[in-house]
Amino acid sequence: MKKIFILTGEPSGDKLASTVIAKLENKNSQIKYLSVGGSNLKKLGISSIYDLKEITYLGFTSVILNIFKIRKKINQTVEEIIKFNPDILFSVDSPDFTLRVAEKVKKIKNNIKTVHYVAPQVWIWRKNRVKKIKKFIDHILLLFDFEKKYFDDENIKNTFVGHPLIETKVNSKIIIDNLLHKDKKIISLFAGSRKSETLILLPILISFIELMNKKHKNYFFYFHATEENKDSILDIVRQKNIENIDVIYDDNIKSDILSKSIFAVSKSGTVSLQICNANIPSIIIYKLSFINFMIFKLLANVKFANIINIINNQEIIPELLQNECNAEEIYKTVIYFLSNPDLIKKQLAECNKTLEGIRSKTSSSDESSDILSNYLIS
Repeated sequence: MKKIFILTGEPSGDKLASTVIAKLENKNSQIKYLSVGGSNLKKLGISSIYDLKEITYLGFTSVILNIFKIRKKINQTVEEIIKFNPDILFSVDSPDFTLRVAEKVKKIKNNIKTVHYVAPQVWIWRKNRVKKIKKFIDHILLLFDFEKKYFDDENIKNTFVGHPLIETKVNSKIIIDNLLHKDKKIISLFAGSRKSETLILLPILISFIELMNKKHKNYFFYFHATEENKDSILDIVRQKNIENIDVIYDDNIKSDILSKSIFAVSKSGTVSLQICNANIPSIIIYKLSFINFMIFKLLANVKFANIINIINNQEIIPELLQNECNAEEIYKTVIYFLSNPDLIKKQLAECNKTLEGIRSKTSSSDESSDILSNYLIS
């Protein structure tokens, strides 16, 4: 029986990996899996060697403070992969963790094929990293077509597969009418998948809701959580005792709620593509510690935080970062958009145009699973 070890580093990577493996299972059910994964891979019956929360760190300073713990986790993961002896190590995103593991595994067992999904953002920083990747990654799967040139230049085998978050989804049959408040317009809120993100952004978003409620009574707010962070978000929300807030974490329900929203406020990240794909206007928020932000500014080669803005080299979706990431600014920006339908129409048109340029011809999960299948039979 062929074996694949799936290596993720955070909930978003776990979700991306599950979309590919679900397709691969349909093509070949005779594969044995083991992972460092979360709830999405668990739903597919794939066990994880430890809880994903143990390696989910955000920011440069937190990594530095936990460097010995992370190094220990890397070594433990390498040992478990070698013991499992897979045909393929399928690593997904979180390059500071997954690629370090892949490099060590390749040195010990060169015959294990290494396929990495979601290229490190070398176009933002550390372009020299591409040369290093060449030594231990057999194939890299790209979410964006413009990334190809960086890997082609170094003769690294790569395939543009597109982004699964902008694939056309089958309409869910889940009935959510009982969740909806007929007299309220829905605003979707995304405070992040990592605990360190939600600790910063959740209080800001709740203060934004309180500002909205002072002047506008016709909105209902849904926080989109993950299976991993739903309890911590629920605890904070319940303490506030605000009636027009709910927390949702089921993927199908989240998709339906988003599709019925009139606006979204989202942390910077890949979820913004999902919002654009649902044709919902939005703004982006994010806040790092002062030290982390200064390091980011020093190293980054781009002017924007959001991928839609980076691709267009202009601010299509407003970004409220650092000092501007506060309840007052979010309130003013959201109200300004909701009061200007032409502005919303323009943003949606630009986002749709951008998505068409980065959408794969078939589907990311299909193309990625095909590549894994080819390595299993080669």
